[in-house]
Amino acid sequence: MLKTVQKYLKALAVGVTLGLPAVGSAALDPAIKGSIDSGALKKSTCVGCHGIPGYKTAFPLVYRVPKIAGQSELYLQSALTAYRSGERSHPSMKGIAMALTDQDIADLSAYYANKK
Repeated sequence: MLKTVQKYLKALAVGVTLGLPAVGSAALDPAIKGSIDSGALKKSTCVGCHGIPGYKTAFPLVYRVPKIAGQSELYLQSALTAYRSGERSHPSMKGIAMALTDQDIADLSAYYANKK
């Protein structure tokens, strides 16, 4: 996990230095604004895993599902678009993210960024 965070921060620092969008091609169009209220209506798939404190899953390996409430909106957008594009690899998340539009991602990111 620490290596993933370090890799993300390094990529973000390089991108900021070069004036690139966050996390390469995974960034959303900045004109798309997320709605907390719309995100609340779209969260049903997320809460099945991310809404259970201490939840562990066995696919693809046994691991603790991360808490996403309170994460940075930009981080959540970048993660979901990276799963969707294949830049991040997790079979379940890729399948879920493939079904999301840019607006869905913006809405869910706004919703979860504002939860604690």
